Amino acid sequence: FDPLQQGESLADVGTHLVDLVQWEFFPEQTLDYKTDIVLGKSRAWYTPLTLSQFTAITKKDSFPDYISKYVVKDSILQTHGNNEVNYTIKGVHARVIARWDYQAREGGDTHYSVAKGSRSHIIIKQGKEENFQPTLYIKPVKTGDADFAAALNGAVSKLTATYPGIGVEKHTNGFRVVIPDSFKVGHEAHFGQVMERYLSYLKQGSLPAWEIPNMLAKYYITTQSVKTATVDK
Repeated sequence: FDPLQQGESLADVGTHLVDLVQWEFFPEQTLDYKTDIVLGKSRAWYTPLTLSQFTAITKKDSFPDYISKYVVKDSILQTHGNNEVNYTIKGVHARVIARWDYQAREGGDTHYSVAKGSRSHIIIKQGKEENFQPTLYIKPVKTGDADFAAALNGAVSKLTATYPGIGVEKHTNGFRVVIPDSFKVGHEAHFGQVMERYLSYLKQGSLPAWEIPNMLAKYYITTQSVKTATVDK
């Protein structure tokens, strides 16, 4: 609970969200944080935590001295758990929000993402309607776009060679992408995939040209945004 030890949420979970922006919009493209990234407004706000809530999490019956400076009204810990950053990356606007509440909503952690294009919005939702499973929707910008469904089905069919079994179906949000369970892997499987990728780089003896510059871009966004954030009180 001490941000001087664990950092702000943007420098923790937020790094993964910034990664997603780079992976989704500029995959395997080299980014220069000095010229490609323009930081906008960033903000932070606290999650108030009562002593009883702190005790439920830590089994400690009092706040330790080292976090006493974050305690207000004698019994409320101002937890540094929330950040928002706005920035542009190669001229494309991005907004990332990392938020921590005392108690997870029904179903645990949630994720919501919207990518706005000229003909459609690509939406990832993970709420009650989705049974708290990440679900991909594609929503046309214009209603009655007669060619959109055909173009979408054609694009998805090209992906079946790499991802057998995927498809699209109509939905109230436009279209829902049907993803077979075999591709729905959890955190542990993702870690395994990351390790396999790392070992392949180790075997080659080098990283891709974009890896280090993009890592610098990611940490430039997160660290500078934490540094310049205005705090909502």
